[in-house]
Amino acid sequence: MDSVRVLGLRVDRLSMPQTLEMVEEYIRDRKVPRHIVTADASMVVTARSEPELKEIVDKADLVTPDGAGILWHSRLLGKLILHKVSGVDLVAEICRLSAEKGYRVYFLGAAPGVAEEAAENLRKRYPGAQIVGTHDGYFNAAEEPGVVEEIKKANADVLFVAFGIPKQEKWITRYKSELNVPVSAGIGGSFDVYSGRVKRAPVAMQRTGFEWLYRLWCNPKKIGKVMTLPRFAMLTIRERLVGQ
Repeated sequence: MDSVRVLGLRVDRLSMPQTLEMVEEYIRDRKVPRHIVTADASMVVTARSEPELKEIVDKADLVTPDGAGILWHSRLLGKLILHKVSGVDLVAEICRLSAEKGYRVYFLGAAPGVAEEAAENLRKRYPGAQIVGTHDGYFNAAEEPGVVEEIKKANADVLFVAFGIPKQEKWITRYKSELNVPVSAGIGGSFDVYSGRVKRAPVAMQRTGFEWLYRLWCNPKKIGKVMTLPRFAMLTIRERLVGQ
């Protein structure tokens, strides 16, 4: 894999078509459960103080560049990453493939009712999409074995987990061998978007890198995640200055 280090965290240089090609290869192979990480600026900052998360990312099968911050860092440091492959876009693209090729997809996470609403809307967008199960992320330790068993019985090809960083990455790492799902990926707040409860930023804001600002305006509770962005920017600039 063609990879670079973004403030010490591995990120793979690949486009959405390349990512989907790898996903389909993993589904066909089925021998080893694969883990896809969608890495944004907040993950990079979090991983600097969480060695477990950094190790998970380093060992992941794919680490996609999720967010304008990652692309900005790559340009500034001369480690050019051309394409953004976000979790929210990956969900839609795999649901599209599911409708075309029958891949079985499972949604896990978000508040009660959100994953179900997201699944319903994506089935409407991609008629024939095989979203074979949903479960919210509000379960306790005693209920967890039942959730795992439910996912196993669904016989999914792709599992999307929306617990937020780093909980989703740690959960996938813990259970991926037991679940034996060919592809698992943490996708943050994507179900909130597809459920319709959270609107995605206008395309112009997505393209110019200000989607984070729109999300903050829509949901001020995101301030904790957004506050990692100034630190990411300062660390990037410091790395650029030290490297000169």
